[in-house]
Amino acid sequence: MTHTIYHNPKCSKCRASLEILNSNGLEPTIIEYLKDPPSKDELEEIVSKLKIHPRQLVRFKEDKAKELGISADDELTREQWLSIMADNPVLIERPIVITPKGAVIGRPPENVLEVLE
Repeated sequence: MTHTIYHNPKCSKCRASLEILNSNGLEPTIIEYLKDPPSKDELEEIVSKLKIHPRQLVRFKEDKAKELGISADDELTREQWLSIMADNPVLIERPIVITPKGAVIGRPPENVLEVLE
């Protein structure tokens, strides 16, 4: 398995996480999730690797969340949360780093060190 980062180049935390990977000699596969959004199945795989509930991957401070009227208190199914993120990738928390050792959200970017060999 390769190293992968779900990345938004405009995001400082994404850039910092990528820099940590690069400074450790790693050239991860970079997925710009806003241009190439993950499918529901891919999101299920990501949350499974992160060992979190899909709700925990949602950026509720985004205008899109307000527009959709969703909040962290909503009692939606896994399937519903995954669909919301697949349909609105701007709501996906970032950056997500996946390595053979595990997966983390790079907030703060130092979290990336937890999944390096």
